[in-house]
Amino acid sequence: NQERIKELIEGIDRTNEVEDISSVSINFATDPAVIGEADIVILAIPTPIDDNKKPDLTAVQKASETVGKNMKKGSIVVYESTVYPGTTEEICGSILEKESGMQCGKDFFLGYSPERVNPGDKEHTIDKITKIVAGQDEKTTDTLCDLYGSVVTAGIHRAPNIKTAEMGKAIENAQRDLNIAFVNEVALMCHKIGIDTTDVLDAAGTKWNFLKFQPGLVGGHCIGVDPYYLVEKAEQLGMQTHVISAGRAVNDKMAQMVTEEVIESIGGNGKVLVMGLTFKEDIPDTRNSQSFAVVKALQSAGCDVLAHDPEAPNGDVSRGELSDGPFDAIILLVKHKEYLDLGSEALIDATKEGGVIYDVKNVLDKDKILASGRKYLAL
Repeated sequence: NQERIKELIEGIDRTNEVEDISSVSINFATDPAVIGEADIVILAIPTPIDDNKKPDLTAVQKASETVGKNMKKGSIVVYESTVYPGTTEEICGSILEKESGMQCGKDFFLGYSPERVNPGDKEHTIDKITKIVAGQDEKTTDTLCDLYGSVVTAGIHRAPNIKTAEMGKAIENAQRDLNIAFVNEVALMCHKIGIDTTDVLDAAGTKWNFLKFQPGLVGGHCIGVDPYYLVEKAEQLGMQTHVISAGRAVNDKMAQMVTEEVIESIGGNGKVLVMGLTFKEDIPDTRNSQSFAVVKALQSAGCDVLAHDPEAPNGDVSRGELSDGPFDAIILLVKHKEYLDLGSEALIDATKEGGVIYDVKNVLDKDKILASGRKYLAL
């Protein structure tokens, strides 16, 4: 991506994750020939899913072809992408052998150390998260532990083999997806019963071993994607993933549920403001954000939809502001700091009396909203 490299050379990081790039000693390049100068090549390549929710390894395969054509003998090639077990050695290793004409384990060596980063989190930065490291042999693992250990202060977890490290990363995100699916299903039940989900979770949370998760829309390039890599591997093994697949099914329908509740509350179509398009707060990343599913569903129902996000780049969604109100409904999907600073009063003022404020993240003042004559909804 030449545009991305150009930005980095100019000291611009569009993800807002790295500060003051211009002050560090890094050579950014688009010429693959520079790969031949490296002793260790690290590939951090996106591994999305396709329209059929099947793993799409196209990018990591093409990157492997490029590395294979340019790497030197003795290189260690490390993958950081989230994949299903066996991908690094069976797929990527084979591509490297084919393109380089060299033998894996003799002329070059493989490693795997999955990326662990929490976008927008300035406390749990990459150096403060334990790094999983695995190599195809002890010597390679030693080298990679030394390399990553020089920058990661939280420590290194030395996995016994590459497949173990691949599986560990995949279930890390799948577990979170399942935990959120559980509380989402609880929220659906609470709505049917007519009780407050937050009150229920607060009550359950008084026991020390209750895991505290909040209901919400699951998006992004990790949590809503990685479970499908486990599903794929299970299918290859002749297994069915009952629990993992069920969790995905629950989380996939939450955007539609939010939309249906809004439409029912306003009595059909109306003017709606969607606040938040990114997949989580205070980052510019909109990949796989469920906010777009909400917007699309509202539009399909005949609503006049405007969207606002202080972080997201302009896209195909019509943008609006609170000042474009009054709205029949305002849906707060993402708890950006800017929105928290606004407070409930600003949303109340922009909503018609009798209108709806949907507080997906449970961060607004419910009592104040109800006292104003507006309806309050939340997961």
